[in-house]
Amino acid sequence: MATQAIEATRGGGLPRNWWAFGVLLLPVTVYFFALQERASLAVFWAVGIAAGFVIQRSRLCFVSGFRDLYLLHQGRTLRGLIIGLGVATFGFAMIMGSIVPNPATGAVPQDAHVLPVGIATIAGGLLFGVGMVLAGGCVSGSLYRMGEGYVASWVAMAGVMVGLFALNRTWNWWWDVTIATAPREWLPARLGYTGSIALTVLLLATAYVATLWWERRAPAFAVIPIKRAQAAPPANVQDDVRAALQRVFRKEWSPAAGAIALSLLNVMLFIRYRPMGVVGEISRWTNDIAAKVGQPVGVLKGLDTLAGCAPSITGDSWFTDGFMMNGGIIVGSFTAAVLAREFRLRIPRQPKRYVQSALGGVVMGYGAGLGLGCTLGAFYSAIPSLALNGWVYAVAMATGAFAGSQIIRRLA
Repeated sequence: MATQAIEATRGGGLPRNWWAFGVLLLPVTVYFFALQERASLAVFWAVGIAAGFVIQRSRLCFVSGFRDLYLLHQGRTLRGLIIGLGVATFGFAMIMGSIVPNPATGAVPQDAHVLPVGIATIAGGLLFGVGMVLAGGCVSGSLYRMGEGYVASWVAMAGVMVGLFALNRTWNWWWDVTIATAPREWLPARLGYTGSIALTVLLLATAYVATLWWERRAPAFAVIPIKRAQAAPPANVQDDVRAALQRVFRKEWSPAAGAIALSLLNVMLFIRYRPMGVVGEISRWTNDIAAKVGQPVGVLKGLDTLAGCAPSITGDSWFTDGFMMNGGIIVGSFTAAVLAREFRLRIPRQPKRYVQSALGGVVMGYGAGLGLGCTLGAFYSAIPSLALNGWVYAVAMATGAFAGSQIIRRLA
């Protein structure tokens, strides 16, 4: 359904060039205003804009990475994500090595996504995997699709906030029962940096090969080659520049290119601040709104001991680093879609699509809060952090995504 909408968008009904480039004024203007307030606000805004742009141009959807593999035996996106994880692993290791030169001391990089691993990690990953497939996008994927004009993604995000509210209401129970006593396993503390990197690369290579094997489990779809007219070679420097700009702003990127670019952004952000993550900020929005309508979640235990995308309490201002990151992803995706002439308001025709998006969002939101992150924080930032919780969450999420894919198959 989403693919059909995207293909239809490329055909016509496109904005004029002057309006497309006028859209660039929004991110640039906000950047300079944020810079006047606090440097970190401008940095997180810029990274969010870049991340939204990259994800939109490469269609780097974590959901499609698993769903397409299960339903269509196509692993192109998942293989791209695995490559991106490999790039981020080396970048994160260099940063963490400068923070904790000797991991045998027991110290852990404070901002790395090294989190408690236990029952909550597994349950959160399973719920998140099911929910993201039903909703048609993970949390970060829903943010970028919101910028593309997908109304269903706005509905899914509302569901995510409901799910996070329910999780925050039960957080203290989960904390007392399992999270407080769950171990935090940072691989370098046991294997050193060299052993941890080698093990991570081996596991990623195994996942890559397993993806190739899964793709070949079913007969390949018949593909009819289409001969396209070859473009004339550039006649001058102006044509060279135009062709280069079109490759960036108009033509679709490969998932591998997008994943590598996203990993480099993640590494650059970690150098000065912390790895990417979006759920903690959305949890803060949820708690703030709940407090304003007379339903405060109260004190959430153990938040000061957790990194990553842990649920957040209300703050004095909505204009935080996380807000700029999340808002930047939406605006960056919107900007990329407009410049590529792909933006269009996409309204589901079937009422059940709204219900599916909302319910999927609720399940996904609860799982994201319980697992202390979404695909971006608890998976794409945790595995390069050389944390065991990243791998446990990934396996649980992949299992949940498989279950969600079977539900989708039956609904279809």
